[in-house]
Amino acid sequence: MMSRITFAQPYFLWLLILIPVLVAASIFYNRKKKTDVRLSSFDNFIGYVPTFRQRIQLVPFILKLFAIAAIIVALARPQSSSSGQNVTTEGIDIVIALDISSSMLAEDLKPNRIEAAKKVADQFIDGRPNDRIGLVVFSGESFTQCPMTTDHAVLKNLFEGIQSGMLIDGTAIGEGLATAVNRIRGSKAKSKVIILLTDGVNNLGSIAPVTAGDIAKTFGIRVYTVGIGTQGVAPYPVKTPFGIQYQNMEVQIDEDILKQIAQGTGGKYFRATSTSKLKEIYSDIDQMEKTRIDVTEFRHKSEEFYPLILLAVLFLGLEVILKYTLLKSLP
Repeated sequence: MMSRITFAQPYFLWLLILIPVLVAASIFYNRKKKTDVRLSSFDNFIGYVPTFRQRIQLVPFILKLFAIAAIIVALARPQSSSSGQNVTTEGIDIVIALDISSSMLAEDLKPNRIEAAKKVADQFIDGRPNDRIGLVVFSGESFTQCPMTTDHAVLKNLFEGIQSGMLIDGTAIGEGLATAVNRIRGSKAKSKVIILLTDGVNNLGSIAPVTAGDIAKTFGIRVYTVGIGTQGVAPYPVKTPFGIQYQNMEVQIDEDILKQIAQGTGGKYFRATSTSKLKEIYSDIDQMEKTRIDVTEFRHKSEEFYPLILLAVLFLGLEVILKYTLLKSLP
């Protein structure tokens, strides 16, 4: 909320010019009022100290000036203006379904596919603070790593702990998608989204990928599918008695199935052939699934001239008190 002072009748502030005019008139009047006195000697004035009453004889005039200034500013009607915004967000529920099979260790994306997917997803999460986001991992079987939550610190921490080998190896795309659907299907959000990332062909699981896609469509869940892997072959680390050796493995992604799932649910299929391309894909999804924000601006004004009137009365009161008490006997 922001607060500032404005004046409803600012033209009255021009009257403040009267202050220096009154000061100049007072100086001119006092000089003209003075009379000349001739003295034969100043000896009698040596060591003379003005009395307290003589020292404060100008105070009533100064108080009067302050009172006039306060009245003028009060006539200009100062107002405090408070303004702000009421923001209403319509959150989107998102589940990221990530393939963690051993083939995700291929290093065509740096440092490897799974680490690249984790890093880019982390940035995606930071860009959607108002949405509930969950995480499902799958390989030969599927598992909910994190239920949908707005506590993104917890989500990112669980993301960091993902490693290939946590589950039985294989690629059960249908199982991974079905688990994600089950996690999000009861959501009351206006928009329900699944982002499915895989680098292979479905070879395990009791649920076919297309069947899982049909279930997602039934529940009004939009599925964005991402095929991770370069074209052709990719370097894959293999443990040998002589240490880690690399061999080129053919990249096989069932793009037809992934496209069918995406199109059937109103989503879109993407191919991530590099880490930068994966970032672009997340950016595209982010733009397509922007959280709707309703902004209502409000403004409130309060009159602030009352304290100025009280100050003016106080200054005038002090001026009268001094004039008719301590300074009464002064000429």
